[in-house]
Amino acid sequence: MLELIQRTTEFLKGKDVESPRLQAELLLAHVLKLPRMQLYLNFEKTPTTAQLDEFRQYVRRRGLREPLQHILGSVSFCGRELAVNRQVLVPRPETELLAELGWQYLQGCVKHTEAPRALDYGTGSGCLAIALAANCPQAHVHALDISAEALEVAKRNAAQNQVADRIHFWHGNGFEGLPGGLRFHLLIGNPPYIPSAEIDRLQPEVRDYDPRGALDGGVDGLAHYQRLAVKGAAWLEQGGRLMLELGDHQAAPVRALFEAQKWIVERIAEDYTHHPRMMIACKP
Repeated sequence: MLELIQRTTEFLKGKDVESPRLQAELLLAHVLKLPRMQLYLNFEKTPTTAQLDEFRQYVRRRGLREPLQHILGSVSFCGRELAVNRQVLVPRPETELLAELGWQYLQGCVKHTEAPRALDYGTGSGCLAIALAANCPQAHVHALDISAEALEVAKRNAAQNQVADRIHFWHGNGFEGLPGGLRFHLLIGNPPYIPSAEIDRLQPEVRDYDPRGALDGGVDGLAHYQRLAVKGAAWLEQGGRLMLELGDHQAAPVRALFEAQKWIVERIAEDYTHHPRMMIACKP
């Protein structure tokens, strides 16, 4: 089995796949239905012919730069397994930090509001909405997306994680998809923020497999932030918070957009690599 991992590592390295050894181990562990670290305790084990065929098929797909998460069928987000496919953006690790900020805020709201309301703007796989509902059971979470196909994935993920009864799903283009009269204590989201012209230069795993609508932020990458800056305040309760993930080098221009609309930007939070990644703002 060690030789199999080594050969696969060299193959994936030749295809410019990042962390080829780790990818090889994760694929093999998936086929053998073992935790990855258990591979090191089973190096003498010989995979069956069927397992080898399945493994080789997965390796070929990874060599074509299909995302590992699509091949495995799921991704871990805040300790929960979420199904992902071509209809939804694969959640990134830094988005877990945004989720944590969100549920911590909602937990604080519970002291003053029995059932705080949150909106996940552009829910995709449902990762943020599910994390909020799981970590703040008192909250009423709403999840909005323009893609009906993405919402189906999000609904299945919510059911799989036993929080479907506390998430309301809405289909529509931005706030137009919401019924009138709703107001939220928290508006949270990871909007599309890649400038249109840059999408074709992204890694194949993103460019060819993530839905373009979940990536494309318009000419300058700021189109969705502009919409949120102009229209978001009307959907927040007085004293409510807006929490958004930001693209690289976008902290200053996004902050300027919101401050131009009289928002009070409380904080720009960093990600694991100390890059400014999240903005927290108050209703103007």
